[in-house]
Amino acid sequence: MFSRKDLRGNARAYVKALLGPVDRKNSWQIAVHAGYVTPDRVKDLLRRTRWSWSGLRDGVRAFVVEHLGDPQAVLVLDETAFLKKGTKSAGVARQYAGITGQVENCQVAVFAAYVTPAGRALIDFALYLGKTWAGDAERCREAGVPADRAKAVVTRAELGRRLVERTRCVGVPFARVAADSLYGQDRGLRSALERRGKGYVMAVPCDETVITAGTGPVRVDALAAGVPLVFERRSCGAGPKGERYYDWALAEVVWPSDAGPARRGWQHLLLVRRSVTDPSGLAFFAVHARESTALSAIVNVAGMRWGVEDCFETAKSDCGLDQYEVRHWEPWHRHIALALAAFAFLAVTATRTARLKQAGEPAAPDVSDQPAITWPPLNLPVLPSG
Repeated sequence: MFSRKDLRGNARAYVKALLGPVDRKNSWQIAVHAGYVTPDRVKDLLRRTRWSWSGLRDGVRAFVVEHLGDPQAVLVLDETAFLKKGTKSAGVARQYAGITGQVENCQVAVFAAYVTPAGRALIDFALYLGKTWAGDAERCREAGVPADRAKAVVTRAELGRRLVERTRCVGVPFARVAADSLYGQDRGLRSALERRGKGYVMAVPCDETVITAGTGPVRVDALAAGVPLVFERRSCGAGPKGERYYDWALAEVVWPSDAGPARRGWQHLLLVRRSVTDPSGLAFFAVHARESTALSAIVNVAGMRWGVEDCFETAKSDCGLDQYEVRHWEPWHRHIALALAAFAFLAVTATRTARLKQAGEPAAPDVSDQPAITWPPLNLPVLPSG
């Protein structure tokens, strides 16, 4: 990955600072934490030196799979916003920001989280370029946007599709995909997963249509209101205030997609979630699962979708995911890849500690206040210099 010793040292110092007690993880404070006289080395690492952020991303993914890999893992798609004041940062625009629930001047990026019972980590990402960027060749050139991304708008759902396919193509073990309705209503994504033999539990809007025996296409909210559903109260996982209990029901349906009816051994289902305190509060999920899959297993996958929110919160608060001072495409991707490396270290360390406690072995001593950190090997490829 880093072909020169000085680059490796600077990258290691950068990640240590992201993990360290640094109030605001900008160039100056990272430099101070690393013991540099000026922030030049920090800025050069992001802006001028030659190394591949995609290679680092791939190494982080391999590191996560090595320590957290599980054939039954869930790949979770979601996006997060990075609030901005100016107009020069790549992809910045007035657009919806989930972190505030309203339209903001921000950048938006789609992430893939690898979620297992043992732990979770962010393993891939893609920056979204909206209508104010795609097709504006001059603006994209100034921000360093690659030519293939500057030509036309690539939707967030399409970016999610690309992340899933990239994850699958490199052999990452996972069984299902979970996502909110932005991705769940993308029939292309659902079709691709079905063709690849992957399950999914993805939210869909109330006006999404399904096909049932003898009725033809029908909206999911109309279906839920018109047929008797048997609800079961189950928790879909622990939240900040304890277990998240809802009432859940399943209905056999056919989800319209390019892949056609479910393959032999698989089934299409509509999962309905009802609020315990407000029976009118319904949410709907498209499900592709193997036949005889239990409701509890499907509910569990639906609940694992919230794992990516925990990833975002920790990556921002503890690893400086959103604390950067760069505007151009390449430096932004480099910072995000380095932040993902820091977060992956935290995730794997937490999992190792939990396993040691379960085994009754003494955990490693607390070194959070010490500047030296022993890093697990990332097994990153070495790129030729020059």
